[in-house]
Amino acid sequence: MEAKVIAISNQKGGVGKTTTAINLAAALGKLGKKSLVIDLDPQANATIGLGIDRSILLGDGDTIFDVLSKKSDIENTIKKSTAEGVDVVPSSINLSGFDLYANKNFSSNNELLLKESIENIKYRYNYIIIDCPPSLGLLVKNALVASNSVLITVQSEYYALEGLAQLINTIWSIKKLFNKKLKIEGVLMTMYNNNYNMSREIYNEVKRILGESLFKTKITRNIKLSESPSFGKSIFDYDDKSNGAENYLLLAQEVLNGR
Repeated sequence: MEAKVIAISNQKGGVGKTTTAINLAAALGKLGKKSLVIDLDPQANATIGLGIDRSILLGDGDTIFDVLSKKSDIENTIKKSTAEGVDVVPSSINLSGFDLYANKNFSSNNELLLKESIENIKYRYNYIIIDCPPSLGLLVKNALVASNSVLITVQSEYYALEGLAQLINTIWSIKKLFNKKLKIEGVLMTMYNNNYNMSREIYNEVKRILGESLFKTKITRNIKLSESPSFGKSIFDYDDKSNGAENYLLLAQEVLNGR
């Protein structure tokens, strides 16, 4: 059976995309599912957060840039992470110039590069999770074309809904032009604080607008979630008793159950 491919996206930065990519994959591992995280962000935070040697960022080995530029097969880039049942295709700073590289070197179908590259490895995994950069550029379009669904992270703050309509329009555009089966996996509230009226008000507003698309699980503010990437570990390897671990395990169960 082929892996389900989930892109984690929002053009805003700092809304929990990478934290979710790392810890959702790790939670699925805890539940017996094998996952591959593809780090599509030039900042390479998912790569580092899953314990991949930082030398990869300095050109020591192939990365997703080499795959997309057709210099290497994806099989050559897969690394074992520190999380149980989770492999990684690492990123590098080279990705920051990928739009220009693709437009210069490829004449057409630039949006299909990632989809074509993962076809031969889908049978190895239950889930492939793509950590997208904070943009709506060519890398994100590649992720959406390659995916079965999109998980949108939304921070519990005043400007939570800013830009969300633009992202959803991009999703529907990709669905119409390239990927008719693309769906919204769900909208995930991150950095939620139940003690703040604003968090509750924003959650209720997002629920009013997006209804059933909103996950029941909320990712609460948790210092352990912030600390764990600097140790190259998921929350489950850093502090499996924390609220963050509990939240992401609940999210993984929602994803497995199809919400």
